[in-house]
Amino acid sequence: MSDLHALIQKSAEKTESILDELLDKEAGLSAPVFEAARYSSLMGGKRLRPFLVKQSCSLFDVEEKTSLRVGAALEMIHTYSLIHDDLPAMDDSDLRRGKPSCHKAFDEVTAILAGDGLLTYAFEVLSDQETHQDPAIRCELVRELAVAAGMHGMVGGQMMDIAAEEKSLTYQDIKVLQDKKTGALFRFALLSGAIIAGKDDQIKSALGQYAEAFGLIFQITDDLLDVEGNADQMGKPVGQDPDKITFVTLLGVEGAKKELQALEKKALEAICLFENKSEYLRLLLQYVISRRN
Repeated sequence: MSDLHALIQKSAEKTESILDELLDKEAGLSAPVFEAARYSSLMGGKRLRPFLVKQSCSLFDVEEKTSLRVGAALEMIHTYSLIHDDLPAMDDSDLRRGKPSCHKAFDEVTAILAGDGLLTYAFEVLSDQETHQDPAIRCELVRELAVAAGMHGMVGGQMMDIAAEEKSLTYQDIKVLQDKKTGALFRFALLSGAIIAGKDDQIKSALGQYAEAFGLIFQITDDLLDVEGNADQMGKPVGQDPDKITFVTLLGVEGAKKELQALEKKALEAICLFENKSEYLRLLLQYVISRRN
């Protein structure tokens, strides 16, 4: 597991470096939005989504420069979603990764524009020839990320989450909600290598099944941390909404932990065809289950 920690750290450092390179500083009246985008994007973190892009690309020996740029574009989408999630109209959170959230470090208007800027810039990066020489592959990456991030994916899941505050949800409802809100970006990350390498539907299906299980594992662990974790470890407030329906409120703590075991088994079965090349994807499941922030 120590090798995995080191690999995640190295991947995070490379992601940080390319984000720093891509997100230029700007002078003039538009400077605050650039500063806010850099502030939130270069805040650190595990960078799991770019790491998953890297691991997917490693399965098919994709050039590292391509995987880094795709991972950076994905991280921009993720960062934009966090900026908007923290706003008073959404989760109203003052902290993100132990630091003032974007609208607290700047102001609400600048935070909204920084999120919008990161969202659109992600597609500029993906569509650039520097990301990949083949325009057809660039188009497929753009399309798949648009689906994952938009109303059929993350945005739709966020809307479901807000609407669900007034409704009683079943396990299946929560599963669909989180598959869109959290799982869609993970799915893109894991499919990206297969897209770039031009792999067939069987390969994409296997990675998609792993992604679905991984996304649920990530969210259930997050729900458990909201009950069992603390704000210092998490770098953000915990237990803010005790009435919210989650996997833990539906299944209980022990039930949620049993569900993690079942999902881990499903994920492992999905990637068995990749044999030794999927070693770090296998280890990552336990890494996420055992995380404390």
